[in-house]
Amino acid sequence: MNKTALRALLRERRALIAPESHGFARPTGQGRRAPGLSQHQVDQLLHRTFGTYHRLESGNYPNPPTSLLRDIARLFGLNEQEWVSLCRYALLQDPPGPLHLSSGKEVPGVWQEAVDGIRHMAYVTDASWEMLAYNERFATMFPNGKVPANTLRWMLLDPHGRQTLLEWDTAWAPMVLPQLRAALAARPDDDILRQIEKEVLAESRTADLYAAGNSHPHPDGDERPLLHAQEGSGWVTMCAAQPLTAPGSRLMILVFHPGETRTHPRAGILRAT
Repeated sequence: MNKTALRALLRERRALIAPESHGFARPTGQGRRAPGLSQHQVDQLLHRTFGTYHRLESGNYPNPPTSLLRDIARLFGLNEQEWVSLCRYALLQDPPGPLHLSSGKEVPGVWQEAVDGIRHMAYVTDASWEMLAYNERFATMFPNGKVPANTLRWMLLDPHGRQTLLEWDTAWAPMVLPQLRAALAARPDDDILRQIEKEVLAESRTADLYAAGNSHPHPDGDERPLLHAQEGSGWVTMCAAQPLTAPGSRLMILVFHPGETRTHPRAGILRAT
């Protein structure tokens, strides 16, 4: 637990909430004059035992439950980045999932301009793998430039996707299916992901691979065979990143080299000197 950072974050955000906004009367006589909710009022609003919040803010609550942290984050109106900070300060780890289910479903519009400026194939999807933005170079990968609405469903279930993703059974599906499992662990109530899982389990080919339970958390740096609609067979190396305002979303940059075999030099590791 990072007690100093935790105390600073909680005090700052607690001070911004007017007691009157939650039905509390501010004392008029002698007594407390500190801005914002009192620690006792926080306990009342969260239906917690008196002194619970004080223990947390003072740094005397080791390993507090994430349910308490989530309730406090929502009461204090934290955004997703502050929610991550709260969990890191209190638990020394990232949160198990987003603060709000709606988080990760949208990114600032400037991302389209950013993606357009990338010379390689590039796109942005939300936390459910729904397409948000892509560049023209990415559209050329598909016949007639028709980009799929959901890249996860396309990779796992679409017949054209299985033709495009060469060696699908060994080079793609075993690596993509664990990402579905990981996404559902963080977003168990996501209807789109649940529907994709249902479709995966309904087909023996994908169900067997899904049941294998392989661990592959992300594709960043992976190189896999791919059939490009215009450039033919080749190898694509994936660079993955996440827009910070949308947890679970992803920016994918696909570096494609045509050719049946890997004839291009593989990039090394970048390190600061």
